[in-house]
Amino acid sequence: MENNPSFNVDLVREFRFEAAHRLPLVPPGHKCARLHGHSFCIEVCIRGPVPPSTGWLLDFADLQKAFAPLHDLLDHHYLNDIPGLENPTSENLAVWIWQRLKPVLPGLAEIVVRETCTSRCIYRGPAAQ
Repeated sequence: MENNPSFNVDLVREFRFEAAHRLPLVPPGHKCARLHGHSFCIEVCIRGPVPPSTGWLLDFADLQKAFAPLHDLLDHHYLNDIPGLENPTSENLAVWIWQRLKPVLPGLAEIVVRETCTSRCIYRGPAAQ
């Protein structure tokens, strides 16, 4: 690192919450049309250079502080009742979280939403136009 005054990293913090939802736009008879819940796991990834003056990209406490208001809205709630999440698929939840975190976390690079141990959605921001 002596020859490289800064270096880039991906900083990832995991958040968990419990919530119920149903998917109103699935085909008739689809199991996800029924009310059910998940133990959601959200990963928030910040990307950027690590300045030598601090040795860190962002304090993990600042990342937790940024996510706290969203956690309060989501944890132990019915997602369909939250404005913007009327159709709370993992994809829509990832975008919803991104839109709320990007203004306070400029280095936001990725949101991962896991609703089960084997299923996840990765969102990396809006597509370039």
